Formats: sequence, C-alpha cells, structure tokens
Amino acid sequence: MTLATLKEVLQPALTNGYAVAGLVTLGWEDMRAYAHAAEAEGAPIILQAGPSCRAHTPLPVLGAMFRHLADEVSVPVVAHLDHGYTMQECREALDAGFTSLMYDGSRKPLNQNIEETAEIAEMAHKAGISCEGEIGFVGYSGGETSAGTDPEEAREFARQTGVDAMAISVGNVHLQENKEGGLDQERIDAIDAATDLPLVIHGGSGVPVEQRLYLARNSAICKFNIGTELRMAFGTTLRDVLAADPKRFDRVAILSELHDPLVDAARRVIRNFGYPGGA
Repeated sequence: MTLATLKEVLQPALTNGYAVAGLVTLGWEDMRAYAHAAEAEGAPIILQAGPSCRAHTPLPVLGAMFRHLADEVSVPVVAHLDHGYTMQECREALDAGFTSLMYDGSRKPLNQNIEETAEIAEMAHKAGISCEGEIGFVGYSGGETSAGTDPEEAREFARQTGVDAMAISVGNVHLQENKEGGLDQERIDAIDAATDLPLVIHGGSGVPVEQRLYLARNSAICKFNIGTELRMAFGTTLRDVLAADPKRFDRVAILSELHDPLVDAARRVIRNFGYPGGA
C-alpha cells in the first residue's frame, strides 16, 4: 500500500521546489483514472472528496475506494477530505480511513477559525494523519466573492493551529472555467515570508499553466486543487462517446471509454507542477 499523509507528500515538495496535484473526485471512474495517471507520471497524488462528492457517496465508501486505489499503484496516494465543515464530518472521515482532513472555517471570524481548526488538527495528529486549514476566503466564479488572505493573519493562523498546510486566497476562485486570470504574486510573496508552511491553492483550474509551474518552483505553494478543468474533460468526452452512437445504453461500456482520455487529461495536469522524478 502506498497510502500517505498530506504532510508526507508536501514536505518533500516544499524542500525540492515542486507541487502536488490535489485532484477533486466525483466518482469511481475519475478517481481511478487519476490514480493511474499519477502512476504513469511517477508522481504522488492527492485524491480529494469534496462536498458534492460526499453528497453522492458516503464517506466510508469513499475511504475504502481511495485506500483500494493506493493498493493498486506504486506512487504515494493521499486520501483527503476537502472542505470539511464540521468536527463530526472530519471525525467520520478519519474513521473511514482518510489520511488528511481539510477543515474549512474560512467563512468564520478569525479567532473562531483558528480555534476550530486547531481542534481538528489536534485530532488528526493524534491519529497520525494530516490537517489542512484555510485562512482568507476563496470565492466562487459567479457566486460568493473572495476575501484575500492577510499575511499577518496567516502568520497567526499557522502559529496557533498547527496545521500541516494552509490554503490561501490570492486571486484564485472555485469553479473558474478559463485560465484568463492570474494570482496575486505580491500577496503570495508576503504570505510566504510570514509563514513556513506548505501553501495550497484552491480553484487551481483557473490559474494559467505557466504560473502554476512558476509558483511550484519558486514559492511555498506545494498543492494546487484541480477540479473544474478535469470535470470539463469528463463531460466533453462523455458527450462525444454518446454522440458517436446514440443507441448505446450500457453504462459500464460507455464509462469504460472515458478512462484513457481522463488519464491523459490528468497526466497533463500533473506535469504542470514540476515533479522532478516524473515521467
């Protein structure tokens, strides 16, 4: 088994100047493709179960699926809870075999976010797994507006919570379908100077590929969450498969044709992050 904690894959990334892909999963077909893509690239991978994934599939089932995939490949695989909103949800993920908990208190006042995140981090560390927290709020394309991370607040958050990685808001947004934006380099540099933690970019699909690689090599950003970009690849491929033969109805036969294109799409994402031992 190559199951790993978040700390185990991000600390080498911080030291050696690369980032690890945190790939947002929605079901068996995509998570299997992502694990196989990581194997093909010879790179570690973080398989993430976010709120929409958990609404579809129970946490104990997701934990078993992630752990099964870690058994199938030879590269490190992190089983990561993405955007856990309650202690109960985080505890359930821990009990289900997840190796990393991301607690999202970013909508809450700073002191409350620190207090609750510290509690989750303590629980995770006692169980031998990792914890990611978020300071500043990462908004949504066409929805909630972001609140940028204050570097001094980030310093206090890192110091008081004991998290293993810290998600920041620096111009990134969730669910962005294009790469026309870019991250705030000045704010990133200030946060980087104020802390010594691996930093995380949520909403990584909207970050230009060139900036992803630059930041992976030249900053403490060690994890980019990628969801929308790969969901778009899934949807496009599925439409093509169905359009090729509108009379097809067998679900397994249809979905099996998505595997190789999804592997290719995920491999392209993984290559953006400068892993030195990759294919």
